[in-house]
Amino acid sequence: MRKSLQSVLLAAFVLAGSNIAPAFAGDTHKPAAPDAASSDGFQLPPLPADAHVTQSASVDGRTLKYTVTVGSLPVRDDKGKTTGEVVFTAYTMAGKERPVTFALNGGPGASSVYLNLGAIGPKRVNFGVEGDNPSDPATLHDNPGTWLGFTDLVFIDPVGTGYSRALVDDKEATKQFYSTDNDIQYLSRIVYDWLVKNGRMSSRKYLVGESYGGFRGPRITEYLQTRLGVAMNGVVLLSPYLDPAASDDENVSPLPWMLTLPSIAAAHLEREHKLSAAAMAPIIEYTRGEYASDLMRGRSDPQATDRVVKKVTELTGLDPLFVKRSGGRIETQAYLREVYRAEGKLGSRYDSNVTAWDPFPYAPHQQTGDPILNGIIAPTTTAMVNFVTQTVGWKYDGRYNALSYEVNKLWHEDEDANKGSVSQLREAVANDPGLRVLIAHGWDDLSCPFMASVLIVDQMPAMGDPTRVQVKNYPGGHMFYARADSQAALTGDVKALYGVK
Repeated sequence: MRKSLQSVLLAAFVLAGSNIAPAFAGDTHKPAAPDAASSDGFQLPPLPADAHVTQSASVDGRTLKYTVTVGSLPVRDDKGKTTGEVVFTAYTMAGKERPVTFALNGGPGASSVYLNLGAIGPKRVNFGVEGDNPSDPATLHDNPGTWLGFTDLVFIDPVGTGYSRALVDDKEATKQFYSTDNDIQYLSRIVYDWLVKNGRMSSRKYLVGESYGGFRGPRITEYLQTRLGVAMNGVVLLSPYLDPAASDDENVSPLPWMLTLPSIAAAHLEREHKLSAAAMAPIIEYTRGEYASDLMRGRSDPQATDRVVKKVTELTGLDPLFVKRSGGRIETQAYLREVYRAEGKLGSRYDSNVTAWDPFPYAPHQQTGDPILNGIIAPTTTAMVNFVTQTVGWKYDGRYNALSYEVNKLWHEDEDANKGSVSQLREAVANDPGLRVLIAHGWDDLSCPFMASVLIVDQMPAMGDPTRVQVKNYPGGHMFYARADSQAALTGDVKALYGVK
């Protein structure tokens, strides 16, 4: 059951033994020296100077005119040597006192393209919902859910993702970039550097992180507050991975099974066209009440297992024999095969109602990747490469890594990684009474299930105003914003966080 941090977004390729797994500057920047060496010893060409283009998007009857900047910022070691380069995509509009929002995805090993061209940027490409095909035209269109109308946006690609790169060998890159603590430190410095170079230190500032970016979010916020002297006004965590330890010890603790049962039940309700917050409320209460209690009773109460099996069968619609043999403890990958077995398909752990054909239906365990992950790399890569190199004119012919399995493989967890980011979330909120946090989930997400955040926030002290940290849930999965209605609801909740009327 225990999962490593690197399985958060790339979980489809870490299938065994895990019930849960979760994905600036102006023209003064100097490109890397032409003789910079890559990790494999080859010479790397310098990155281009920052490039700009003016665009517009029509949103809710309003025309947004904005400037896109694609550029890079150096990462330096403690001796001042440039050891890496972080590429960003910034969208800015004219106007005084506009906030600025920094956005990161997760993985580790994911670029920010999913937030950029899926969730909150001014343009989007279709991906992540049932019926989308990787070979569909990767055409950008105006994004009705963009946040650009009320905040400038800066999308950051961590080193090894997008076009961002290390200028040191893999061993040193693992130490400087692909480790839990240093990842937070250099990314926080990138936020600081962008603000300084663009004269935006006095702007209202926000941070949004998705998946492992949600793990980064509280840690970056607290580090900026206490080390770099930058205070965020608000933080939005989309499908965040906040507490890795919650899924430990499934043989004793009921918690790992409590986290996923409500999302499985939500997927069943959705298939029956009955999903709503009202329908989910009693399921959440059962999960943290009778379900937890009966699981903990174990063999001391033989009738407890019978009660669990009966109720879980009712909530999930699964075969009673399958539920009985599972003891009412539904393992994620087994569920995703079982629920669609008769159709010869698999469900995605990122949204269990998005499916693909199972190429190995008779194998004892799932032997292929996740339906959503396998389907999103092509459209997002194509759309982003064309946008950056053709539309914006940032001419670079290096590889674009939407999802880097190489970074994921090299990732190193520091000693406190399994403690998650719950402590930093509490500390950041305590440090600044003005900080507000929105945690947003899709009901159907089994990689970073909403129930974890519900339990985390319910255990937090109120610290004056308990509404400063809220959990909101929407139809859909990990990338629930791929659904138009859920994206619109999210945008409304985010506007409230930003104080937009």
